[in-house]
Amino acid sequence: MRDAFSDSIVRLAKKDPNVLLLTGDHGYALFDDFRKECPAQYINAGIAEQNMVGMAAGLARAGFRPIVYGLSAFVPIRVVEQIKLDIAHDELPVILIGDGAGFVYSYLGTSHQSTEDIACTRAIPNLSVYSPADRFELTACMDLAYQSKASVYLRMGKSDRGDVHKGALQAKVGRLLEVKPGQSGDVAFIATGSLVRTAMVIAADFYPNAALWSVPFIKPIDSQQVATICAQNRAVVVLEEHSVLGGLGSVITEIACELAPVRILRVGVKDRFSDHCGSYEYLLKEHGLDRQAIEQRVHDFFKETAL
Repeated sequence: MRDAFSDSIVRLAKKDPNVLLLTGDHGYALFDDFRKECPAQYINAGIAEQNMVGMAAGLARAGFRPIVYGLSAFVPIRVVEQIKLDIAHDELPVILIGDGAGFVYSYLGTSHQSTEDIACTRAIPNLSVYSPADRFELTACMDLAYQSKASVYLRMGKSDRGDVHKGALQAKVGRLLEVKPGQSGDVAFIATGSLVRTAMVIAADFYPNAALWSVPFIKPIDSQQVATICAQNRAVVVLEEHSVLGGLGSVITEIACELAPVRILRVGVKDRFSDHCGSYEYLLKEHGLDRQAIEQRVHDFFKETAL
């Protein structure tokens, strides 16, 4: 996915000399190709993320197309106020990239584990929120973010779980992408980011009639499409490497309760910090987001609700 991001920013910058890449002293190897191909369009703003977002706002007002890169624990979390007031308030065409969303920077502890970024950003008016699951969704999201000329936050998980789609996508902002068709009246899995791949495996192994939808666009989202999915199924399982408070599970539940009530299981990070440091796989297991734990939760949900 990170290679797809590198390819996208190089392609966009070569096409448009007004595209500028700003980084908060991160991503040196990631930006090797960009600095080689477009050295005059690269700005290292240093470890000063708040200033970097303000700089991006000023550049956008001057006609440039800034892409702001940082770790998701810092962009957007450290700079929420600057994003809200400097960028989103005036609907400036700035693309904000939060890399390493979720638990990927596991060994660095709570300061680098970002499980609240969707909740923080989707409450900001005029700010779109994208969450691609693989390299194909990432490429589509970058192209659509550039074309929209709007304020966009894109969360990127550094851990590449493998492809979800078979090739390039014709995506539309707000639309869910069908990964696996299902039998109407059964179960639908709706997932975003790293857990789409996990949902694919679980659905294939245990729920052959279940549909699977990927959500690369958290905001805006096609409420009618979500309502149709909910109405056509007896239960919906939502998966995300993000807090269960304010993330995709909240989005789907909010829509369902108004337009198509259905039983929903929200699988995500519970309202707590990590107890220990460790590998990425360890933290997924600690928080119940590894494959075995999710399988058990889904099984228990269906058993307890007699579905």
